[in-house]
Amino acid sequence: MRIVRIGLIGLGEVSQLMHLPILADHRHLFEVAGVFDVSPSLTTHCAERYSTRAYASAEALVAAPDIDAIFILTPDQTHRHYLDLALRAGKHVFLEKPACLTLGEIDDVVPLAKESGRLVFVAYMRRYSPSFLKAKEMMPARDELRYVRVRDLICEGPFFIRQTRNIFYPRDLDADFLAQSRSETEALLRDVAGKDASPGLMRAYQVLTGLSSHSLSAMRELIGLPQRVIAAHHKQNGEQIVALFDYGHFTAIYEALIDNVARFDARIEVYADRRRLSFGYDTPYIRNLPTSLEVTDSTDAETETRVFGPNYTDPFAIELRAFHEHLVNGTTPKTTLGDSRQDLALMADIVGRLRESSQL
Repeated sequence: MRIVRIGLIGLGEVSQLMHLPILADHRHLFEVAGVFDVSPSLTTHCAERYSTRAYASAEALVAAPDIDAIFILTPDQTHRHYLDLALRAGKHVFLEKPACLTLGEIDDVVPLAKESGRLVFVAYMRRYSPSFLKAKEMMPARDELRYVRVRDLICEGPFFIRQTRNIFYPRDLDADFLAQSRSETEALLRDVAGKDASPGLMRAYQVLTGLSSHSLSAMRELIGLPQRVIAAHHKQNGEQIVALFDYGHFTAIYEALIDNVARFDARIEVYADRRRLSFGYDTPYIRNLPTSLEVTDSTDAETETRVFGPNYTDPFAIELRAFHEHLVNGTTPKTTLGDSRQDLALMADIVGRLRESSQL
């Protein structure tokens, strides 16, 4: 089995909670050959903890001849920069979602990705979970679909993180750097939400590209892209969103809510004339929480409900193994840059409807 030597750029919460521990569990597939973060103290901490090399810059890391692939686990607004850097260095890339924040960014980098011939794997871990794959296998025929409900009603990560894992939070990022980062993020958000976008609308777009991208991407794989976004509305400074989609002979609804009730209710329900599928995801901030699929079938005389699972295999681990398989075999994953572009286009349409509703 070929061991792929990787370098990590970005060592924040998701790296420390998921990627680094899971990579350590997969030493038969991966070797963490180097790490870099804009925080020197965080780089040193992770290098020492995982017995790997600390790099002083992203440029030095991607230039290292003994590194095969780069994991880009940085804040969303930086993905385009580091993706360009890695591809120009001839590296394969594992890229946390969203691939970019705007269609312009992703359209700029797609030609480079094609020209490089390198693998770019966009990390949508929910689409690799056992319950999702089983649901896809058991989907009714498209002409039988009546309604689809998709939701993300969540409490954010800190509640769960404080109780489960020690995270190193650096204190050596200077104020000017942080201010510049916020400015760059705002410019990208306004590119989609509009130069005059309210703080609530901009926050809503951040929720869509962050939290919602998982569910919208999974929705696309199950039932395709909608014909149009019928309507969308946001409240609570952008942290409550509802969107209604037209699929021709049926409709789908997406709802998101971020609050401080300690639960993670992320679920997709598919309704056909005689079959209902329902599967959900618990918080991604705790490893190996189970997933399961519930399928209810009805005839004129009886109803049967079957539960597949629970399955305790972490979706992060499954997608890492998928990345390894595609890299070693030279095959194309389902979660490509082109696939991710469809999410950005759909989210831009949702934002358009959010703008319309806010002007009524």
